[in-house]
Amino acid sequence: MLEIKNLQVKLEEEDKQILKGVDLTVEAGKVHAIMGPNGSGKSTLSYVLAGRDGYEVTGGSASLLGEDILDMDPEARAAAGMFLAFQYPVEIPGVGNMTFMRTAVNAQRKARGEEEMSSAEFLKVVRARAKDLQIDAEMLKRPVNVGFSGGEKKRNEILQMAMLEPKLCILDETDSGLDVDAMKLVAQGVNALRSPDRAFLVITHYQRLLDHIAPDVVHIMSAGRIVKSGGPDLALEVEKNGYGDILKESA
Repeated sequence: MLEIKNLQVKLEEEDKQILKGVDLTVEAGKVHAIMGPNGSGKSTLSYVLAGRDGYEVTGGSASLLGEDILDMDPEARAAAGMFLAFQYPVEIPGVGNMTFMRTAVNAQRKARGEEEMSSAEFLKVVRARAKDLQIDAEMLKRPVNVGFSGGEKKRNEILQMAMLEPKLCILDETDSGLDVDAMKLVAQGVNALRSPDRAFLVITHYQRLLDHIAPDVVHIMSAGRIVKSGGPDLALEVEKNGYGDILKESA
């Protein structure tokens, strides 16, 4: 699904190397989690994969379903099946939530040569999926994320993901700022989307999210590289003992 080989990236403005040779393979149907101390490059990896400005790839490659993505515009990456859930979802005043989602869904369908979704069909689907995520119908009528609580923003973003049906879902610290109930709802939405032809890359600091989104593989990132990989027990080890011993092993 996702194949990253020796990916090296620097910040354009500061000429600072952030990723120093990331190797990662995420298989279809699997959930991979990335943990690591602050400044290790976790969010940078998600931004570079999504095509965010401000980063320069200085080496290596990244492909989605066998197709090189690093030279694609963000819109093309999205149409190819990539979705990034932000740590802090942005507000878009003046743009209705329903209009935003239907425009995004139909833009991707058009890019893939598929028939656009009619208003009636879209309304039926979005209402059903919003109900599953306990999103009030009134939220759908409001501008995107404007006046939403942290939990509402994250649930709204998972709703966007459910409507777009991506092949690769990247969650960048989606548990940040959530209380336990909101986190459980978000996790339920993610788990409902797990399927044999979809993969997840979950970036988090905390084991608590992984209690609800059980990963198949856990990676530890430090200083711009993945320094250790293992099963779910690796996250439990970090929760209990911190990163110290793992980083000493990799030094």
